[in-house]
Amino acid sequence: MFTSPRIQLLASAGAILALTLAAVLLASWFGPATERVLTVFLISLTAVVGIGLYSGNSGILSFGHVAFMGIGAYAASLLTLPSALKVATLPKLPEWLAMTELSLIPATLIAVVFTAVVALFIGAAIGKLEGSAATIATLGLLIIVHGVIIGWRDVTRGAQSFFGVPRETDLVTAAVACVLALLVARYYRDSVSGLRLRAGRENAIAAGAVGVRIQRERLVAFVLSAAIMALAGSMIAHFLGAFSPKKFYFNDTFLLLAMLIVGGMTTVTGAITGAVVITLVTEVLRRLESGFTLGGFDVPPIFGTAQIGIGLIILLAMFRKVDGLAGMKEWEERLLPVADLPDKAPVVPQAPATDTLTGEAMTMAFGGLTAVDGVSIRIEPGEIMGLIGPNGSGKTTLLNMLSGVLTPTAGRVMRGDEDLTGLATYQIADRGIARTFQNIRLFPNLTVMQNVLVAALSTHGGRDAPARAHAAMERLGVTGHAAADAGTLSYGDQRRVEIARALACQPQFLFLDEPAAGMNREETDALMVILRRLSSELGIAVLLVDHDLELINQLSDRIAVLNEGRMIAQGTPLEIRKDPAVIAAYLGTGRKTDTKQEGEMT
Repeated sequence: MFTSPRIQLLASAGAILALTLAAVLLASWFGPATERVLTVFLISLTAVVGIGLYSGNSGILSFGHVAFMGIGAYAASLLTLPSALKVATLPKLPEWLAMTELSLIPATLIAVVFTAVVALFIGAAIGKLEGSAATIATLGLLIIVHGVIIGWRDVTRGAQSFFGVPRETDLVTAAVACVLALLVARYYRDSVSGLRLRAGRENAIAAGAVGVRIQRERLVAFVLSAAIMALAGSMIAHFLGAFSPKKFYFNDTFLLLAMLIVGGMTTVTGAITGAVVITLVTEVLRRLESGFTLGGFDVPPIFGTAQIGIGLIILLAMFRKVDGLAGMKEWEERLLPVADLPDKAPVVPQAPATDTLTGEAMTMAFGGLTAVDGVSIRIEPGEIMGLIGPNGSGKTTLLNMLSGVLTPTAGRVMRGDEDLTGLATYQIADRGIARTFQNIRLFPNLTVMQNVLVAALSTHGGRDAPARAHAAMERLGVTGHAAADAGTLSYGDQRRVEIARALACQPQFLFLDEPAAGMNREETDALMVILRRLSSELGIAVLLVDHDLELINQLSDRIAVLNEGRMIAQGTPLEIRKDPAVIAAYLGTGRKTDTKQEGEMT
């Protein structure tokens, strides 16, 4: 299943095939020198696409993917190297490897699979890291693989040149490999796995809360991108015929990352744009590196002109185009800005909750600060329960514990007889608990439809996902914004999209953290109507946190009150309004608790 309109994917595939064919024909017409430049360009583009598939979709910049290019190059070369040459120059090779002599295609396939298996184990470890820690880990990967290649002399010839590789990569072969890599990367981006990973890139906490298994999706992208890098490695090895470990180290890492950053990490369009720009600049500057005459003035040779020029382009791009020259969208998404709305179809409603959700004596301590202290709470099936308290009373922390964002320091979360304590957020979401956040956590660079669809696809095995997404958007009145990026909507519309996304999980318990914040009275009243319908028509139990006490009093069957991390009252709205402890918490103990003051609370 793909999550973008079919017309966009077909337009992309058609453009990739047409442009590659045109470039090959044009280079053939210009002659061997141009063919050689284009062949190197196509191999470089294959590698850039490989890095972009992981880094662009996950948001984690990788310095280590050139290592997979090196693994692919050596693995494929060992399989195609003439047996006589292997026996003469690598006498300690295993006999089966020394006697193996394959052609380019089977050797490349084997190298790609081997590299993918290596990446599977490496990615399982790196995938547990976040942000800068993961980036530094990829740099360590590059250094380690480089050290292994140099140290494994009996197989790689160490730091010496690995020569004698059949030069079987021609322009057509490089073009086919590049087209394959481009199509895989483009279609992966809008696959279910790619959409989930992009959601995790935009906001990992929110993605987990709607059922996305971020580590698994990162691993899928890591392995797939490593396989593309191995393909590029095999192509360059069989184009050069001889290479050394330096080919797959810092210089090429810098060049490929420059292409990716300048063009834009997040799209295939960006990879192509960056590769074209950097290749052209490099070719021009290399010709000027040996010195040139300008207006009768002889400019002396300047060593490293190409690297200096690329560095300046990166700086300019970072200042003027943070998201790269191509931005965050594919070209066809800009020219064909349509969204395939999921078909309107009846959704088989999930049975209303029959279990009670219970937090038992929950405590959350952050170092010396206890944010929640021994709080117990029960949410009955189908009820709307309000949770109120002064700022800093622990309301959001309690919600985070109930939804799996935080694991309680003490106490536990139970749904009926099932202990949910310590489960990951995606596991909580799949057990019928969905939520929104105090500070809106949408996926701003994804469309409204994609925001909601990713939640439906990631819960309950993705069953009836399109219909669930459509129903959720329709209930919240956001179908008219389906093709718009979520980050471009008004504040009130963003709130509604966030609730629609949670509703697409088909929850039995829905936690709303200040859903009316930033809304005017009209919008708040409309939200109240929606929430009543969710409870009455779908049987969803709602836990509602808000500072709008009028909203809380009118909607809630019961209200729980926190103050300084402790539960000070639970009861009906009438009971809460008259509770002395609640009045003291809101109004202070030094003031009279007359009817007027109670009115201020409502």
